[in-house]
Amino acid sequence: MSTPSAAPAPEAPSLAVPSLAVPSLADATELSCDVLVVGGGTAGTMAALTAAERGANVLLLEKAHVRHSGALAMGMDGVNNAVVPGRAEPDDYVAEITRANDGLVDQSTVRQTATRGFAMVQRLESYGVKFEKDEHGEYAVRQVHRSGSYVLPMPEGKDVKKVLYRQLRRREMRERIRIENRVMPVRVLTHPDDGRAVGVAGFHTRTGEFVTVRAGAVILATGPCGRLGLPASGYLYGTYENPTNAGDGYAMAYHAGAALTGIECFQINPLIKDYNGPACAYVANPFGGYQVNRHGERFVESDYWSGQMMAEFATELASDRGPVYLKMSHLPEETIGAVESILHTTERPTRGTFHEGRGHDYRTHDVEMHISEIGLCGGHSASGVRVDAHARTTVPRLYAAGDLACVPHNYMIGAFVYGDLAGEDAAGYRAYEGELPADQVAAAHELVYRPLRNPEGPPQPQVEYKLRRFVNDYVAPPKTGAKLSLAVEAFTRMSDEIAGMGARTAHELMRCAEVSFIRDCAEMAARASLARTESRWGLYHERLDHPERDDQGWLHHLDLRKSPSGAMEFTARPVEPYVVPVAEFAPPAGPERPLGEVELVPVATAGPRDGAPTARRTAETEPGSVPASDTETGVPDVAGGCPAGASPSPAPRLRLLRLLALVEESPDLAALRPYLDDTDPAVRAAAVTALGETAPAGTGPELAARLGDADPRVRAAAAAALRELVEVLPAEPPLAAGLREALAVPDPAVRGAALDVLRALRLGDAALYAASLADTGVEVRIQAVRALVSVDAVEELAGAAADPAREVRVAVARGLAAVRTPAPKPLDPLLDDADPLVRGAALAALAGTGCPPEYAATAVAALADGAWQVRAGAATALRAAPPALAVPALAGALGDANADVRKAAVLSLLPHGAEPAARTELAGAADDPDADVRAYASRVSRVG
Repeated sequence: MSTPSAAPAPEAPSLAVPSLAVPSLADATELSCDVLVVGGGTAGTMAALTAAERGANVLLLEKAHVRHSGALAMGMDGVNNAVVPGRAEPDDYVAEITRANDGLVDQSTVRQTATRGFAMVQRLESYGVKFEKDEHGEYAVRQVHRSGSYVLPMPEGKDVKKVLYRQLRRREMRERIRIENRVMPVRVLTHPDDGRAVGVAGFHTRTGEFVTVRAGAVILATGPCGRLGLPASGYLYGTYENPTNAGDGYAMAYHAGAALTGIECFQINPLIKDYNGPACAYVANPFGGYQVNRHGERFVESDYWSGQMMAEFATELASDRGPVYLKMSHLPEETIGAVESILHTTERPTRGTFHEGRGHDYRTHDVEMHISEIGLCGGHSASGVRVDAHARTTVPRLYAAGDLACVPHNYMIGAFVYGDLAGEDAAGYRAYEGELPADQVAAAHELVYRPLRNPEGPPQPQVEYKLRRFVNDYVAPPKTGAKLSLAVEAFTRMSDEIAGMGARTAHELMRCAEVSFIRDCAEMAARASLARTESRWGLYHERLDHPERDDQGWLHHLDLRKSPSGAMEFTARPVEPYVVPVAEFAPPAGPERPLGEVELVPVATAGPRDGAPTARRTAETEPGSVPASDTETGVPDVAGGCPAGASPSPAPRLRLLRLLALVEESPDLAALRPYLDDTDPAVRAAAVTALGETAPAGTGPELAARLGDADPRVRAAAAAALRELVEVLPAEPPLAAGLREALAVPDPAVRGAALDVLRALRLGDAALYAASLADTGVEVRIQAVRALVSVDAVEELAGAAADPAREVRVAVARGLAAVRTPAPKPLDPLLDDADPLVRGAALAALAGTGCPPEYAATAVAALADGAWQVRAGAATALRAAPPALAVPALAGALGDANADVRKAAVLSLLPHGAEPAARTELAGAADDPDADVRAYASRVSRVG
C-alpha cells in the first residue's frame, strides 16, 4: 500500500535586500533656484529665511528632515557668546576670542558675531525662542569666562528647532523657500571657465534618484566633521557632535577648489564619562559649579574654553589627581533643581536617563568628566572653510556658514549670524541657466552609485570603523611627524577600500558617501598637522616633535586647497591686521608663503635599513631598569598567562566560534557546560553571557556558582546576567544557596550583586542581610541597608547608624522612614550625627516616621543649624509635628536666607493648612522672591 507523498514545504522568504538599480544620468531630477542652501540646521535655516526675505527663490536641501536635523535639533541649553549691551562690549569679546585662538584670527569675522549677535537674539526672540530674563525683564546673562559675561541661558532650548521650522513653513516663506528633505548633495558644481559655483549634484537618500541643481549661489551649512575620531565607546555614532555631521561640507568645499584653514586645529571637548555628551559646564558654572580633580581642587588656569584649557584638563586627567569632575554636589537643592531642569530637558535630553541608570544624582555625585574624540569644527575651535566677513569662500558664489566656516569659537549665535550674512549676500544672484559641467556631474554620479556595483563588498560600518581607528591611532594629539605620516599612508591606501564598499539601499549609499567625506577630512587633518611644525592651541595641536609655539615662523593661517593636479597643497597666510589690538600678539605682515605639498616623514623602516641596533636613549638603559627582554618578548609572565598584547591561541578562538554557533540553537545547560568549565577565562565569560541570553532551566543556580570564578570577567558577566534575569529566575533554594555562598567572594561587586538579587527575589532574611553591614565595601553595605528595609528589619537597620561611611548612614536614615511601620526612636543617633547631610536626612525622615513633641523640639532647634541641609531637613520634619509647635517655627523658617529651606517650610505648612496661622503665613510666602516657594505657597487655596 502506497502512502501519499507529503506536500512540498513552502520556501522560506528571502531575507536578502534587493539591490537598488543604478539610475541613468539621463533620468536625473533637475531643480533650479536663485539661492541653494545645503543643510537645514542652525545656519542653513537662517540663511534660507534671510535670502527669502530679500526676494530670492530659495531651495533648501537636507539629507534628513529639516524639522529634526542639525545639532540644534538635539537641544540647546543656552547661548555661549551673547554680547548684550550693558553686559559686555564687542571689542572685549573680539580680544578674548583672539587670545583663546592664540592670535590666529581674522578679527573682522569674529567682530560680525560680536556686533550683530544681540540683534540676532532679539530676532530669535521675535520668532518665539525663549531666553532667560530676570525679575525686571532684563536678559539674565551669566559669567563663565573670567573676562566677560556672555552666557545667556535658554530655558526652553529644546524647542528652538521647532520654532525655526515654524518660521520656514509660514505662508509667505513657503512661497519663496522650497524644502527638499532626504536629498544629499555630494559635490558642488563649478563653472569650467571662471570656477564659480553653479549648483550641486547629489541623490535622494530614500529613493536613490540622482538629483542635480542649478543655482545662482550655493550656501554650505552642513555642520562640523564630528564623525572623525572614534569615541572611546567604539560606537560609530556615539560622537560628541551630532553623528550626522560627517564632514560633508568640508569635502565638498575642498573638491570645489575652496580654501580651508586651521584644519590642524582640532576640536576636543570635555564630556561626561561614557555618555559622550557635553558635561555642560557652561550651564553649571554660572550656577556655582566648577571643574575639580578628585581632591576637589580647582585646576583650570585658562580664562577661556580653549585648547589651552583642554591641555590643562588632559594633564590633570592623566595625573594621580584624576579623575576630573564637574562639581555640583556642594550646591543647594534649588540650584541643582534649576541645573537639572536645563540639562535634562534641553541639550542631550537623555542625560537624566543616563545618570538615573547609574544611580547618580547631582546632589550626591559629581559628574565624572573625560575627553572627547577629535573632530573638525569652526564654531567650537578654528578648523573650517575660509570665509570673509560676509561668509564668502574663496570660490565665487560659494558661501559657508555655521560650524563649517572658520570663524573661531562662533557657537550657535555665530552660526545664526553667518547664516544671515550668507543669505543676505547670496540673495543678489539669480539662477544659473547654462549647462551643468557634464564631467563633474558624471563624477558625482560615480561617487554616489559605485557601491551598488559591488553589493557584496565590505559594508560601510566595517570600513568606517577601520578608518576612524586610524584617526585615533595616528592623528589624535599628542601628534608626531611619524604618526601623521603613517596616517597619510593609511588614508591614501584606504581610498581603494572605500571605493570597494558595497551597498544595496539608498540609505547605505548615504553612509558610503559619508565615509568618503570622513576620509577626505582625515587626510586634510593629518597633512595640515604635518605642515604646521610647531605646537599651538594647547591640546588641539600638540606636536611632541615640535613642542614650542613659534610666533616668529608660524603666527600665520595655514590654508589648504586642492591643486589643479589634484594634490593637497598649503599656503602660510599672514593674519589680517587686528581691528582690536591684543598686547600678547603682534602678527607679522608680508605676503603669503606658498608651501606646496607637505613632505612625509620616512616610516617604512625603524632607523636605517643597514644600520646596527642602537642603545635606547631613555632612562630604561640606566642601571636598575627593567631589561627589555623581560618586557618586550613573548615570554609568559610568572602567572603563566599570555604575554601582553598576544592573541589567544587558535584553540580558544575555535571554541569561541563553536560557542557562538551553539547559542543560535538555544542550547540547554548540559550543552553549555563544557564551555562554562573551559580553562580559558575568555571562553568561560562568553559562556556565561550565552547562558544569560538563552536562560535554559537551571540558569539561576549556575550563574550564582559562576560568581565565584577566579577571573573577574567571568564574575562580572555572571553578576550582570543575574541582575538582568532577576524578574524571570525562579526563586529556588539552589539559587539562594549559591547567592549566599557568593557573599564570601572577595570581590565587592559580586557581594553587592548577590545581595541585590537576594533582596529582589525575597531569598534572604534579616540575619543574613545584617551580617553584610560589616562588609568592607561601602556599596555592599548600602545594598545591605536596602535589603533590610525590604524585610522591615528596623532593629538591624538602626544598628548601622554608626557606620563610618556617610553614604550608608544617609541610606539608613531614609530606610528607617521607608519601613512599613516607621517610628522616630531609631533615628536618635542619626539626629545627633556629626555630619550635616546625615542630620538633614534623619530630620527629613521624621516626616515619614512621625514627629511627636520631643522630636518636634529637636527639629525646631535644628532650624538654627549652620548647614542649610539640616535646616531644610528640620523644616521637612515639622510637616508631621503637632500644629501648635510646627506652625510658629515654620513661620520663622520662611525668613531663612536659603530658598530651599523656605521651600521646605512651605511644603510643611501645607498639611497644616487648616490652621489660620498657617494659611496667613502661606499667603505671605506667595510674594517670596523664589519661584518654587511662591508656586507651592499658592496651593494654600486647595488645603484646609
